[in-house]
Amino acid sequence: MIYTTLTNKALRLAYAAHHGQTDKSGQPYIFHPYHLAEQMTDEVSICVALLHDVVEDTDLTFADLEREFPPEVTDALRLLTHEKGTDYFDYVRAIKKNPVAVKVKLADLAHNSDETRFAGCGDRSAEQLARRREKYAKARAILEGGED
Repeated sequence: MIYTTLTNKALRLAYAAHHGQTDKSGQPYIFHPYHLAEQMTDEVSICVALLHDVVEDTDLTFADLEREFPPEVTDALRLLTHEKGTDYFDYVRAIKKNPVAVKVKLADLAHNSDETRFAGCGDRSAEQLARRREKYAKARAILEGGED
């Protein structure tokens, strides 16, 4: 990860925003955005990876983020925030408008598809895992140009 004033700000904000949250495997939620950020190679995509779920999953708003981050970051974050009532695959198709959002979403899908994250968590059925696999494979295909 590249550490700059902006990425450090995003790291601190994401950590504070997700404090106390856990993911579906019971791990501290911040590990997920941090894992994505570790794969990014530039300041903007690192910030977007760290912040990709804060509006959707915390009390932070786009107005809060726009006070702290440039439009290159907040524009991608708007696309990555899945609004309630929006069809999941329509949401994924909209992400294609922004290369940074695509890069972060592909990393997000890869991490969410890693079923080893559920090791020791017996509450995921084979059916649930199969549905996730199918959903994320279709989303990847859309982002990689395999489906419009």
